[in-house]
Amino acid sequence: MSLDLATTIQHVDGLANHLKDSQDSRLLKLSEAVLAVSLSKMEHLQDKLNGASGRPFLWAKAVDGLEGSAWPSEMPKDFCVLSVDGSHIDVDRHLPVACALINIGGCVLRYGSQPGAHLFNRPTLYFGDDLYLTEHGSRVTEVPIEGPLLGLKRTIKEITELKSLIDEAPMDLPALALVDGSLVLWPLSGRGFPPLVKEAIITLGLIPVLESLRGLAKQRTLSLAAYVSMPRSTEVVNTLRLYLCDTSSAECAAKCSNRRSPTSPCNMVNDILDRDLFQRLLQPGQRSNLFATNSSVVRENYGDQHQIYFFYLHTGDEIARVEMPRWATEETSLVSLAHALILDQCRRGMGYPVAISEAHEQAVITGPERQQFRELMDASLTQHGLPVFSSEKNRSKRMASL
Repeated sequence: MSLDLATTIQHVDGLANHLKDSQDSRLLKLSEAVLAVSLSKMEHLQDKLNGASGRPFLWAKAVDGLEGSAWPSEMPKDFCVLSVDGSHIDVDRHLPVACALINIGGCVLRYGSQPGAHLFNRPTLYFGDDLYLTEHGSRVTEVPIEGPLLGLKRTIKEITELKSLIDEAPMDLPALALVDGSLVLWPLSGRGFPPLVKEAIITLGLIPVLESLRGLAKQRTLSLAAYVSMPRSTEVVNTLRLYLCDTSSAECAAKCSNRRSPTSPCNMVNDILDRDLFQRLLQPGQRSNLFATNSSVVRENYGDQHQIYFFYLHTGDEIARVEMPRWATEETSLVSLAHALILDQCRRGMGYPVAISEAHEQAVITGPERQQFRELMDASLTQHGLPVFSSEKNRSKRMASL
């Protein structure tokens, strides 16, 4: 039986009615939050941040205060924008062989007196021992690379490929290196992964690549940034929540959750996202002050120079979150370069960075391509005289689709 659309529509209408009933209250709270930001004092905020341990919510470190904005700087005449993206086919127990495919797509777009474009995609198949993280100690520990962990491996492969692109880019051109999504490896937060996972993904994977990119930035004008579209973050809102709070950390932890407070004045920011706040605070083209994430994943594993800083950008079409490693923010000119070129990319891409769009088009594995991959595997196994089999569940699904 297919989805009961009549019942589903009733549920969706109920959701819409709930949102409509709460809209006026939410808009009032948002106006109060904007006013509170305008009245905030950096010295008072810093005192609150210094005593913020034990709070049940994730807040951001405000580098220059909650309020503040900047317009884009003048763009260079000649520059290039590099971007990568990835997609993957996960391990599927219904297939005859355990394997996974990661496809990395990328582009180098050159602007100015010698415009040009280079697009590519590179698939890699993983099987056998490549599908496991292994640690040899008093006993052997193995963790299968699938699901969220395969996604993390893909992220590291994307950034590694981005570094290779920069190696090949003209040294005399200012460059913006863009990745899609966050530089914070959120899937490692709160999950029961054994230590060898963080060691493989962060210590041996992400950090060496970021360090290599940092080295390249010392040799040329290079700005590294990650673009998060339609962010659902509340880190800055929670910093305001912390600023407003007049209770101790222990009392806060006892009565508040990570996303809501039951009492005034903290409940002023309930159900408000960072992007809601900056939609009011920023004009099209402006960016916010810099903030630093306080995520335990970053704080405990990334090292001092690779802590993740971010700002919010009003592209004219949306409020985006732009993340940069700390070393990429220590020169104001590199932050300004990221601001100006990302804004330009969004204008060229009808609201979204065109380089990321092009990289995504190269990386995406379509539904028909996923089916072709399965058929290719069957054909190759048959050609080599190997058994081809599938689960009865998978065979049943195929019969039902005919």
